[in-house]
Amino acid sequence: MAAAQGNIPVVFSEVLNLTTAGIGSECVKFNSCSMESDKFITVCDNTGGSTQVVIVDMSQGNSVKKRPISAEAAIMNPVSEVLALRSGQTLQIFNLELRSKMKSHNLTEAVVFWRWTAPNNIAIVTGSAVYHWSIEGESPPQKVFDRHEKLLDSCQIINYQVSADGKWCLLMGIKAGSEANVVDGVMQLYSIDQRVSQVLNGHTGVFTTMKPEGRTDEAQILCFEEKKPDQPPKLFVMEVGGDKAKGIFRLQPQAIPTPAEAGNVDFPVSMQASDGQGIVYMVSKMGYLYLFDIYTGKCLYRAQITRGTIFVTTPMSNGGILAITARTGQVLQVGINPQTLVPYIVSTLRDTALAISIASRLNLPGADDLYMQQFQQLMAANDVAGAAKLAAESPAGVLRTPETIQKFQAIPGQPGQPQPVFQYFSTLLEKGKLNQLESLELARPVLQQGRGQLLEKWLQEDKLHCSEQLGDLVASVDVNMALSVYLRAEVPEKAINCMMQRGEFDKIVAYATKVNYRCDYGNMLQMLAHSNPQGALEFAKQLAAGSLIDPNTVVEMFMASNRIQETTAFLLEALKENKPEEGYLQTKLLDINLRGGSPQVADAILQQKMFTNYDRVLIGKLCEQAGLTQRAMEHYTDVEDMKRALVAMCSNPQTMNADFVLSFFGSLSPEHSLECLKELMARNMRGTIQIVTQVSAKYTEQIGSAALCELFESFKCYEGLFMYLGQVVNFSQDPVVHFKYIESAAKMQQYKEVERVCRDSTVFNPEEVKTFLMEAKLPDPRPLIHVCDRFDFVDEMTAYLYSSNLTKYVEVYCQKVSPQKTPQVIGKLLDLDCNEDFIRNLLNSVGIACPVEELVEQVERRNRLRLLQPWLEAQVATGNREVATHNAIGKIYVTLNRDPISFLNNNQFYDPKVLGKFCEKLDPSLAFAAYKRGAGECDDDLITVCQENGLFKDLARYLVEKQDLETWATVLALAEDGSEPPHRRSLIDQVVQTALPETKNPDEVSVTVKAFMAGELTSELIELLERIVLQGSDFSENRNLQNLLILTAIKADPPRVMEYINRLDNFDGEQIAQIAVSDQYELFEEGYTIYTKFAKVAEGDEAKTVLNVSAIAVLVDNLHAMDRGKEFAERVNAPEVWSKLGAAQLVENMVSESITSYIKAEDPSQYTEVIEKSEQEGDYGMLVPFLVMARKQIKEPTLDTMLIYAYAKSEKLGDLEEFVSAPNVANIQQIGERCFEEQMYNAAKLLFASIGNNAKLALCFVHLGMFREATDAAAKANAVSTWKEVSKACVAAEEFRLAAMCGMHIIVHPDHLEELITLYERAAQSDELIKMLEQGLGLEGAHAGIFTELGILYSKYLPEKLMEHIKIFCSRMNIPKILRACDKARLWDEAVFLYKNDEQQDSAVKLMIEHPTAFQHDLFLDCCQKVRNTEIYYMSIGFYLEMQPMQLTRLLQVLTPNLDHSRVVHQLRKSENLPLAAPYLKSVQKENLTAVNEALNELYIEEEDYPSLRTSIDDFDNFDQLALAQKTEKHELLEFRRIAAYLYKRNTRYAQSIELSKGDKMFKDAIETTNDSKSAELVEELLRYFVEQEDKECFCATLFTCYQYVSPDVAIELAWRNNMVDFVMPYIVQYTKHLHAKIATLDERTAPKVDEEEEQVSQAAAAMMYGDGPMMLTDGMQMGVAPGMGAPGMGMGMGAPGMGMGMGAPGMG
Repeated sequence: MAAAQGNIPVVFSEVLNLTTAGIGSECVKFNSCSMESDKFITVCDNTGGSTQVVIVDMSQGNSVKKRPISAEAAIMNPVSEVLALRSGQTLQIFNLELRSKMKSHNLTEAVVFWRWTAPNNIAIVTGSAVYHWSIEGESPPQKVFDRHEKLLDSCQIINYQVSADGKWCLLMGIKAGSEANVVDGVMQLYSIDQRVSQVLNGHTGVFTTMKPEGRTDEAQILCFEEKKPDQPPKLFVMEVGGDKAKGIFRLQPQAIPTPAEAGNVDFPVSMQASDGQGIVYMVSKMGYLYLFDIYTGKCLYRAQITRGTIFVTTPMSNGGILAITARTGQVLQVGINPQTLVPYIVSTLRDTALAISIASRLNLPGADDLYMQQFQQLMAANDVAGAAKLAAESPAGVLRTPETIQKFQAIPGQPGQPQPVFQYFSTLLEKGKLNQLESLELARPVLQQGRGQLLEKWLQEDKLHCSEQLGDLVASVDVNMALSVYLRAEVPEKAINCMMQRGEFDKIVAYATKVNYRCDYGNMLQMLAHSNPQGALEFAKQLAAGSLIDPNTVVEMFMASNRIQETTAFLLEALKENKPEEGYLQTKLLDINLRGGSPQVADAILQQKMFTNYDRVLIGKLCEQAGLTQRAMEHYTDVEDMKRALVAMCSNPQTMNADFVLSFFGSLSPEHSLECLKELMARNMRGTIQIVTQVSAKYTEQIGSAALCELFESFKCYEGLFMYLGQVVNFSQDPVVHFKYIESAAKMQQYKEVERVCRDSTVFNPEEVKTFLMEAKLPDPRPLIHVCDRFDFVDEMTAYLYSSNLTKYVEVYCQKVSPQKTPQVIGKLLDLDCNEDFIRNLLNSVGIACPVEELVEQVERRNRLRLLQPWLEAQVATGNREVATHNAIGKIYVTLNRDPISFLNNNQFYDPKVLGKFCEKLDPSLAFAAYKRGAGECDDDLITVCQENGLFKDLARYLVEKQDLETWATVLALAEDGSEPPHRRSLIDQVVQTALPETKNPDEVSVTVKAFMAGELTSELIELLERIVLQGSDFSENRNLQNLLILTAIKADPPRVMEYINRLDNFDGEQIAQIAVSDQYELFEEGYTIYTKFAKVAEGDEAKTVLNVSAIAVLVDNLHAMDRGKEFAERVNAPEVWSKLGAAQLVENMVSESITSYIKAEDPSQYTEVIEKSEQEGDYGMLVPFLVMARKQIKEPTLDTMLIYAYAKSEKLGDLEEFVSAPNVANIQQIGERCFEEQMYNAAKLLFASIGNNAKLALCFVHLGMFREATDAAAKANAVSTWKEVSKACVAAEEFRLAAMCGMHIIVHPDHLEELITLYERAAQSDELIKMLEQGLGLEGAHAGIFTELGILYSKYLPEKLMEHIKIFCSRMNIPKILRACDKARLWDEAVFLYKNDEQQDSAVKLMIEHPTAFQHDLFLDCCQKVRNTEIYYMSIGFYLEMQPMQLTRLLQVLTPNLDHSRVVHQLRKSENLPLAAPYLKSVQKENLTAVNEALNELYIEEEDYPSLRTSIDDFDNFDQLALAQKTEKHELLEFRRIAAYLYKRNTRYAQSIELSKGDKMFKDAIETTNDSKSAELVEELLRYFVEQEDKECFCATLFTCYQYVSPDVAIELAWRNNMVDFVMPYIVQYTKHLHAKIATLDERTAPKVDEEEEQVSQAAAAMMYGDGPMMLTDGMQMGVAPGMGAPGMGMGMGAPGMGMGMGAPGMG
């Protein structure tokens, strides 16, 4: 395509094929597919049975997104992911990025066309009108205008356009013409402002904007095609809505050159305009492309770009258009070819004016000669303005050259008019920006004229090209403007110099960092520090922040000027990160402030704790010396220093900072803290006790309360101990603290505190405190009372108070403190033989507050219970219901035998358990009465008492009456070893003989029976029940008892069950039968007897049937008596019985008998099991009649399906065919699959044919060997899987023609292509496979996989055809996959071609390097320029050095812009190939790189090319000059040694330079070097050398050249001593002249003022004395030189002694 497009003015290509992206071709059509911009393509795809919206994002590499959305049409916003959907008359707008619905609306009319006219507006065309719908807000679509009547009937709307200003609308439609196959076009132009329409005869049009010649405003242009009947089409270009005062742009209609073969059938379908190019693109239905120039209306080009129908186009943002073809889905990109457009117009259209116009407007090449010729004509005609305009508009600046400027400068100016060159520059400025040369040439005269403001204006407008030369030119006039130029030109060194001149030091760092420029900040800062210390400070901060200067340097610089304040401010900023490596500077900062008289600054710094890495010991000592004791203490680590400073601080309470002292102790270890506290106590205990106690209280946990208490006790400072402990006791959990506080408080007589702690504290050791208080014998015993009360030392307390005669406190304690502990007190008093009256009074005073139970316990334990009787009776009399009280009084009554039975039976408030226990040893019957009164709570005790005392009759009656099974279980339980307890038999006898016969309550009987059952007393129970039920009693007909008798017999005596069944009638037969036949008892005959007995007397057929079914169930399920069951079924002859029999027979695998039973029962309910068993037996013949019977009652797919299968298995294909042809509910698909799997292909064929399953039918034909029929069925099925199976079978049968037919339908599906290829390759049929794929290339659905796989096959089997294949179809293949195949087949040329076309230049170059057989020089260079990995450049250089050394220079030239030249030099040097790259090194030396300069210098030395070396040194100074000097100073050639001397001079190694020059007798070089050194010592040394050499001329020349640095005494002495007075005389004369001038100047400054006349006289006298002319040394005269007197090259004129010399030396005039 590239070759085909080489000479045409357009480029076109296929960007994408929608069908290969998975979009159905039938959906690529008008209204289904839309393209609103060059970003998105939207398709509503309804293929495959589901509807989805496919979005192709062309801005993201043609990525495809599919969304399951049901819509008729979808259009994507031209700029964002906003999707509009249409379904019927419903419109919706969604934001796909936010996943939210934006708007929706329901129209009343159908939508015939819609599109986005702007990013925020949708145009909607209905059958009658046009609407605009904004996506902003909630407004509905707004009607814009009605469709014209000519666009209503049978007119299809194909496009709609809105002008850029939104004031004009163009609606386009087509309809059938009057002639056959002719389509007419109708357009409606509508003005929104004027609300009028105009109908145009044409098919398409477009709005655009342009600037007509001579106007500065934009014009709204309408371009449209007009086609009237019987007239050729024309292109109209006109302005709409223009201002008539400015002129309306309109072109004459231009004929459209339609091709003859198009005839009247073709018509344009779309027109797009490129605003930036001024070109209109028009596309016709038959695929013709037309290009028109908007400014002239001329047709630029016409060609047919496709034979498909283009139905939608859109302009591209970078010029050109995109178009989509219907059905085929090609997305074509068309644009102008900038290289060939102008040549095409010149050579083909032969329109020079049009070529010049387009070349100028679009800046295109190809018209250079035309421009040059026209420019020369204008210059010859002296048309300066025209020539200037032409040059300014020349494309690519072809005329904007230095020669053009010179030509304008050579033209003489006209009076009253600006210079021609200024006219030229003015035209260029109007056009745009000047280039570098133009900017310089314009700036020079402007600055000379002092019009710098013009330059500033042009710079602001970005009209000038900023360069270093322009900056140098401006710098002499305006530093600010020069700075602007340098910044834009990226000349950092000079830009920074300008900033320094402006004093903008704060901007230097940021700028240098931004441009990565390294400055000599130290020197800059040194200069600034003397003139502006504050500015230097700010500048230093910025430098330090960027790590651009060593902070030590800044500190030394500031401290050299004793700038402590600035040094402090700088270090505070520089050290704010507190790095460990900055410890020295942190120390320095604090040191200079502490020593320099600013301790408050150091104090502030230390207070903020900014630094942690300084020398703390040193700073601590300095702080102490400066009076900052607090800071010193913070820094000391030696405890002696701490104690010294602490005592000094605390010795003066006025200056002591208590808060600091407290915090200071927090930083000490416990040992150091104790030492410091001890020191304070020892020095001044009375004065420091306050702070010591505070410290002790605050750090009691760290130091330890024991140690602190010991400290205070060691000084016997109980006051301090009390103060210290008083602060911590409320929070401490240390028992020692609390005890010591109690102790110290007692010693300080703080009894209230002692009482408080004893009352409230929970921490102290009560035993220890109790002992201390008892021993201390405090006047107030309340602390002791609290301790004893809280910790239950009541006995000790009572004894202490009683023995101390403090009985009053005993009463108070019992009455007010702890009445509940009165029993303990009374018990202790009784032990102490206290007076009973005192005890009674104490009890009476306490009253009801005394706990009775504990009191009784205490008194009873001491056998003094009667002591309480009056008090207890008094309590009862007052209505006391307390259990303990009544228990106590009951015990007294039982003991005294005061009617205990009455008390036990009538009293409701005592505890039966307590009194029962009390009575057990006194009288068991009383205990039984008490326990019985307990209402079951004392049953265990009651049972124990009865058993131990033989009260079994009472116990039996109690148990029967209570009716509690749990209690029965307790008394009837066996022993742990399983033996019968001795008391159980006595109890049972009493129950049977006494308790049960006495009762008339059936419930009591029932519970007792249940208890017997639970106790497994079956024999006793049976005997009892027989006596009750069989021997006649009130309970003989009791149903429950009969049930119980039978059940008990079932469990205990099965042989007697049948007798009971026959004798009893009133029992639950069905339930009893179920129990009898259960798995536990298995009394099947008894159960069968019960069922048959009750079936005979059953009422109703249903009940009888249920019992009969149960009876036969026992026979067949339990007894497995099938014969008896069959006889029973025949006797009963009930369907339910037959069904039960059939089910049992089925379980016994009696399938035939079971089916017979089911048929008799006419019961199909168990058809599933019948079918399953029949299948297991394989007996399908018997199954058929059952299924026929079942189908009559049940319409289930399973039955019909199984019947078909039975027919198939029975090979009854006739019945099968008849059945499937009749109505049925069978799952034919399923059963067909089953038949297929079981290889019953004939039956499966009938089934699949009946349901039209051609896919499976084809497989059946395959298995039957009917391949033709299989292919026909597969064609009907048209499923990939079917085609694959048929293809596989055909290949196996070597039916390749049929296999190829199948393969054509498979290869169009990418997912299945590889499987098909594998099939052929395994069959070793690669030739047939390649033929098939070659045929598939022409398929409509051919995709990239076909082309790719064919290429892979070529690489395997026909490698000679691969290159041709990939060249033709490269764009349609999966290149990475082909590349892998090429790599495997070692086809390197093909791989390189693929890498290059896939824009993988990196891989292409690497491949050529790794496999030189694929190397092509031009191809390598082309790829190498485009690689992304820069490492490949150097791999390429290494490859060329090894394989293509003669082409290395060309490679380096191509890669020069991308290379790291230093690395290249290193690579060349390593391979010893520097000379090969000499041209490259010379070309890049302009970048002044060290490596390049040194490499070239080495080459120049090797080649002995000293002129080039000297030029290199002068022009490029970035190299190791001293190393080069050392290398060349011993060179055998003189010029190289001179270069060494020159280098030493440049590097201020003047002595070495002079020595070299003297050694080579290059005295001129030596003299010049000496003068440059400005060293009087070197000058004197050189003079002495010339005197030693007796070289008088050089001696004189040295005096002349080094005049400023010569000491007069040395010169005169050397001349006088060595007879060179004549040669020193010019120096003496000049020196005298200068000396005289200085003296005269001093005289003039110091002399008193004289009159003007005297001054004139003085001047005249001076003129007469000295003359007005210059002295000899400055006169510049030249005198003849005597032969042999002048040194060669010295430029001196010398005469005989006494004659003058003419010399000119700097600084000597």
